[in-house]
Amino acid sequence: MQQLFPGEIFANTADFDTSIRQMLPRYDEMLEVITRCLPSTSRRILELGCGTGELSLKILNRCPDAQVIALDYSPRMLQFAQGKITACGYQQRWTGIETDFGHWANNPETLNIGTEFDGCVSSLAIHHLKDEMKLKLFERIRQSLAQGGCFWNADPILPESPALAEVYKAAREEWAVQQGTNLTEVRSKVGVTTTYGYSSQDRLATLEAHLQMLSKVGFETVAVPWKYYGLSVFGGWVF
Repeated sequence: MQQLFPGEIFANTADFDTSIRQMLPRYDEMLEVITRCLPSTSRRILELGCGTGELSLKILNRCPDAQVIALDYSPRMLQFAQGKITACGYQQRWTGIETDFGHWANNPETLNIGTEFDGCVSSLAIHHLKDEMKLKLFERIRQSLAQGGCFWNADPILPESPALAEVYKAAREEWAVQQGTNLTEVRSKVGVTTTYGYSSQDRLATLEAHLQMLSKVGFETVAVPWKYYGLSVFGGWVF
């Protein structure tokens, strides 16, 4: 079986866009929330773990002046994203860089992307980091934002109790049934994930823990614009 980087999930990259929507409730809605929370006048946006480029596309559609710098350690994901971005005519406004954003958090000088970003975004990626690395990454993001800049992250969160874990699991499975999804069939496309760089298999933290980390590193305002059981969009601003 093919070995995958954390976050690649499916053995065949071409399966990702369809299968992730079958596994995760309201995937598009979750990404739309991030794009709505970014000012439409944003010019410089950093994306951490761009995957197949779905969030990049939504941002480029909504923010006509935006240049997106997208980091991902998976060459196959970057190639797939580049193909979609180019097909939509946005190749002049999107730059994909093959790198581990955990490495960027620790060694920003090795990646010449600058600072003063209007926004930073991520989806389904940061939860692969240990909590101490999440904190370090949030600190690096804070330092890389322009005054008035914002950060938004969409990720699964750790249930606060075993009872809630059961509630979250049941909600996802009921949602799949309502959509007519055969989860066994979808899960059969999942590959074996290996640790890579600073990322490994799920290292979930509670929503409260995430918000405390953001406050600790200097985000003056933190917020949760969207939550659906065990999935959340959270972030904040620097002023």
